[in-house]
Parts: sequence; C-alpha cells; structure tokens
Amino acid sequence: MFVTAAAGILAAAAVPQLTATIERTRTLSAARYLAGRLAFARTQAVARSANVALMLTPGGDTSTLAVYIDGNGNGVRVREAGDVDQVLSAPVRFDTMFPHVAVSTHDPADPPAAETTTLMSFTPLGTASSGTLYLRGRDGSEYAVRVLGATGRTRVLRYEAITRTWVEVL
Repeated sequence: MFVTAAAGILAAAAVPQLTATIERTRTLSAARYLAGRLAFARTQAVARSANVALMLTPGGDTSTLAVYIDGNGNGVRVREAGDVDQVLSAPVRFDTMFPHVAVSTHDPADPPAAETTTLMSFTPLGTASSGTLYLRGRDGSEYAVRVLGATGRTRVLRYEAITRTWVEVL
C-alpha cells in the first residue's frame, strides 16, 4: 500500500516537468524543421539555377508552408504561386505537424500585427532574402529561424528570457 502511494506521488510530481519538456522539444523540432525546409529551398535554387522560395501563408490558428520554383524568370511571386511558379514540395499545414506551436514573421515581444503571406527567397547563387521566422510553444518557449541574405545561411536561435537575448542553438 505504501509503495503504491509513494509511486503515485512521484508520478504526479514528474508529469508537469515531463509535459514542459515535451512542449519545449516540440517547439525546437519545429524550428529545426523550418531551418531544414529553408536549406532545401536554397539547395534547390542552386541545383536548378532558378529562384526558389518557401512560402508561409497564415490562416487563422495555423500556417501553411510550401516551396515554389520560379517559372518565368521574374522571381517567385505570391500571385503566381501554383500557376506560373510551380510547387516543389506540397503545402503542409504547420499545426498538423507541430500542434500548439505558433509560427510568425513578427517577434512575439512586439505588439501584434496582421500576418500576411511571406516569401523567403533564394537565388541560384545561394544568396537569399534576409528574414526571421519566430516560433512560440504552448509552454512559452521561443525560437527564431534566421536567414542571412548575403550567404543564405540559416540559423536556429533560442530566446533566453532571463538575459533577454537570442542564443544560437547548436
């Protein structure tokens, strides 16, 4: 009887910590997934000698991600996506893959702004349009996926609330 009660108390104490770890891991996985999709877009741009872009389309509580290749030499455009600019990877609902993780083009610390469709473009030379995508987990963990335009390098950063700084995730 005593052993069962002790096991129940220990399990109840461990559940909140386990839940927080799962949420933090889910958010980090989402950030690494985005970094991977951006790296895929960059390699496709270089390999195919064409502009390639990752398109983030907000839609209420979720966002859709897809990779498009320029079909007419004027760069990937939102209005040409799916018609002139062909899809390289099928659109994916972000909340299906990473539930409770919000992705945004705005820093969560900034005042809320209207989300619009965003393109992160890569050229055949491997350069990119600079930009940052922000992710926030249900537990409050925050990550950023940053692309440096001159090199097309993608980095994943974690927000440290105590020091109020962004730290690179290795």
